[in-house]
Amino acid sequence: MELATTLKSQTPRSQVREVGINGNYWYAIAWATDLKPTKILTATVWQQSIALYRDRQNQIQAVENVCPHKGVSLDKGKVEGDAISCPYHGWEFNGQGECLNIPYFPPDQKLPCVQIRSFPVQEKYGLIWVFPGDQTLAEAQPLIEIPEYNDPNWLLLPVGATFKAHFSICNENTMDVFHGHLHKNLQGWFDPVLLKLRETENSVNAEYQLSYTGIVSQLLGLSQSADRVTTKVISVDYRYPHYINHLPGISSLYLMRLPIAPQESRSFSLLFLKLGLPQWLLTILRPILQLLIINLLFLRFLRQDIEMIESEQENYLKNPQRRYVEVNPAIVAAQRLMVQQYEQFTRPHPLENPLESSVSQEASA
Repeated sequence: MELATTLKSQTPRSQVREVGINGNYWYAIAWATDLKPTKILTATVWQQSIALYRDRQNQIQAVENVCPHKGVSLDKGKVEGDAISCPYHGWEFNGQGECLNIPYFPPDQKLPCVQIRSFPVQEKYGLIWVFPGDQTLAEAQPLIEIPEYNDPNWLLLPVGATFKAHFSICNENTMDVFHGHLHKNLQGWFDPVLLKLRETENSVNAEYQLSYTGIVSQLLGLSQSADRVTTKVISVDYRYPHYINHLPGISSLYLMRLPIAPQESRSFSLLFLKLGLPQWLLTILRPILQLLIINLLFLRFLRQDIEMIESEQENYLKNPQRRYVEVNPAIVAAQRLMVQQYEQFTRPHPLENPLESSVSQEASA
């Protein structure tokens, strides 16, 4: 559905700062290289701690990070072949959450009927993805597609970040291209114009016209010369729960959002740049270019965003009842999407008892 692009005062949805996530999507929770064989890595998806490990076939397994015996965190234990063992009493569980062994039980003694929650998990695009919702829906829910990932003509810049803020504040920052004012000392974009705005049940797409100039823009191929002002159209696509930003022929940004807690979020970004270099030269310079662009450019922009995002969160906590004014309809649409997705996830199934459904969702949150 097409939405109006007029900039006018609107009242933001205050409840968006309190909503949880729709768990029926794939969430990137860690860089795949951080999970070493025989080691246990933990990650949190909206207050749910998950223990990750690789089995003997190097396949990643994901289970709830709590032993059902005494409640000890399993990441304090170790990997035993295809199983993860608790450090307290040595109980072992496989990737399906089944108890395989209790070391002090006689060989012929039946194991107790106990199981930990397991999660659908996959490794792709250098990331570990987990599906924290209804397991029966995981196979039908597609993972985000990143066609540039295996294309040698693109320079890949992987960047992670942690924010002391609710994921809604982080998401609004990504959707809000009007904050180029913040980055003006870094030769960021200017004179933004919202051209188009569309929404569906699970996405919001905005197209902005932006202007660029300066040496940074020239080096990235945004401007023909440092003194010349060039206008480009960028597409900002919020496909819940992640973002895809495109500057056709120049850059693509895939930003995977990980909501950790009401006041903590993380992001995994894969930025692709097309620098116009011959493929052989790009292959040689790739490691150097990655280091230089990430540290001298990308992280400088990111640090400015983090400061604003965390300041917004701090002031919200001081006075959650304070009323604000928003003028960008793309932000309001993104807020609406986050609220609707959470309400959809927590809505009782028609065949369920509402009370039982609520208890079940609280238990899995």
